[in-house]
Amino acid sequence: MDTFTAFISWPSAPLTASLVRKSLSSLDPSPVIVQHLPNSTKNGVLQWATYDEIDHELTYSHDHHSDVLSSAYTFRKALTRKHFLSCTIHSYLTKNPSSILGRAVPKTFELEISFADELDEILADDLWDLSSILDIDPCRWWILKPGMADRGNGIRLFNSKSSLLQIFESFEGEQSSDEDDDTAVATSQLRHFVIQEYLPNPLLIDPAQVSIDGLFIPKELQGHKFHLRVYCVASGALQLYVCKRILALFSAVPYAPPERGENGSVDLTPHLTNTSLQTHRGEESVRLLDELIGCHIQSGVDETNIQLSESHVADLTRQISSVLAETFKAGLQNPVHFQALPNAFELFGVDFLVTHQPLSEFAFQIQLLEINSEPAIELTGPRLSWILEDLFVSIGRVCVQPFFTKCRPETWPVGESRFGLLKCLDEKVRAN
Repeated sequence: MDTFTAFISWPSAPLTASLVRKSLSSLDPSPVIVQHLPNSTKNGVLQWATYDEIDHELTYSHDHHSDVLSSAYTFRKALTRKHFLSCTIHSYLTKNPSSILGRAVPKTFELEISFADELDEILADDLWDLSSILDIDPCRWWILKPGMADRGNGIRLFNSKSSLLQIFESFEGEQSSDEDDDTAVATSQLRHFVIQEYLPNPLLIDPAQVSIDGLFIPKELQGHKFHLRVYCVASGALQLYVCKRILALFSAVPYAPPERGENGSVDLTPHLTNTSLQTHRGEESVRLLDELIGCHIQSGVDETNIQLSESHVADLTRQISSVLAETFKAGLQNPVHFQALPNAFELFGVDFLVTHQPLSEFAFQIQLLEINSEPAIELTGPRLSWILEDLFVSIGRVCVQPFFTKCRPETWPVGESRFGLLKCLDEKVRAN
């Protein structure tokens, strides 16, 4: 492999910058690392940087050459914006009704609103279906998420039109006050929303069964809600890989069904599993999915006698692989908002919920929640930082090294694992 130049810039993510440097140092020969883009791309240039630091015009102007490689796709909001992702999947399911996405994505509505007093008109028009459900089934809960927000900001639960109206009125109140709420949302994010069906049957496990500090495991177990954080790597146009080391991120308190308090508010603590909202707990809420093997399941009709098994975890991994492959195929059918370039790659953090229906054909069912660009990997914590180190080294070997190597890479079939990555998609969408 010829020596190339690597431009690294992560001003607000020092951990990522460190991981990138370690990854590149493992290559042979390792590149020359610079703090500014060079004037010439003759010997090859890698831009492994945050999205805003990448010269995207340079990426596009060299998309048919093997001299410029960038660590982000310029256009990918069909996947990374919640309201765009919902539309992308809906359009794909219209053409592919038998896709696994039909049972792997919560029922979702898109909402565009600027002021609370617009809600009645929207419910009577664009959200008529949701309005009808709210009228006939007040026991059915829904999650409101700002389309542009991340890290759990702006999430709210509701089960009626009046409670939804109160939420939007509270947003307007927050804009004119100095409240410091962990789940507050910036004014700039208050226009596009998605409304997702609240899944009332999450898989529940007590994370205390996996001690991380040598403390005694309690006899009385309490089920906590959790979601899975899956790191996936897209490369070129287009291969997709799933990191087999999957994280389980738990809520701070035991699970309880949503319930409205005396003041009309809903306690979100049993339902929010985002580590960004639990920084005071350190690593207490983070486990590896593999570490949960053997843990007693606290959900279902006979929760005390069932343990999560290796076969359960293997099945969940297969589901994740299939769902992500279909999701990225859906994105490829929206070329305006997702353009896979042969000289780009990107790391995504994907969030899944696992539902538990013991009597169903699919007892444990993966549900896709959202796809995040530039995921907050620093919240993984020191205990599991080795996972990130291995992941970034693998990205270097799978995405960077072959690009600057004259040799043709070995054939890698879909479904095969190498370097801790499971290949789940291989599509040729444009010529190199």
